[in-house]
Amino acid sequence: MSSSTTRDALLDLIATLSFKLGSFTLASGQTSDYYIDCRITTLHAEGGRLAGIVLLDLIRKHCPTAVAVGGLTMGADPLVSNTASASAWELADFLEFQSLAPDEDHGDEPSLLHGFLVRKAEKTHGTGRRIEGFLKPGAQVVIVDDVCTTGGSTITALEAARDAGMKVVGVFCLVDREQGGTLTIERALAEIPSDEDVPFVSVYTAGDVRRAHLSLTI
Repeated sequence: MSSSTTRDALLDLIATLSFKLGSFTLASGQTSDYYIDCRITTLHAEGGRLAGIVLLDLIRKHCPTAVAVGGLTMGADPLVSNTASASAWELADFLEFQSLAPDEDHGDEPSLLHGFLVRKAEKTHGTGRRIEGFLKPGAQVVIVDDVCTTGGSTITALEAARDAGMKVVGVFCLVDREQGGTLTIERALAEIPSDEDVPFVSVYTAGDVRRAHLSLTI
């Protein structure tokens, strides 16, 4: 399946499973005539698989030096797990093809992307860690989130990763609600000391999802 086909298939699932029209109050306190619960899709067997592939492809393109992917629990949990798993399957496929045709040029060996999750508050027991999973000071990592509205949860994860000593080299969001979160995140990224711009990439906008939903329900 090509990257564009995978992307289209994931959009159709989000539009079918995660998008609802009506009257809703969001976590930010804002009201909306639609609601997007991406977890219904990212916790769906096929939706999770597709989300991992799509995000891995974007991370490879925009942040090829990243060694881990993480985000704020719990919206980011399935995205982190599926993206990390997608990198392992990518490596396994590469090694299998290499063993079947050892004389062919298969390109560079893909690296694994490990996962980490950011708690909303530090544990009050055990190690007291704020970050679970991969944690290596100086490591280049990316932050992912499922839906970006105000950008608050994304920035919380970004700041936690940086406080832990890791270097954030990119931020990715599955759906941008186009309600100011992008600007807030981009401003936060602009303040990060870096030799290069740190990208913020959204896979879809809320407009994309709405149009796909309406086209599928006609």
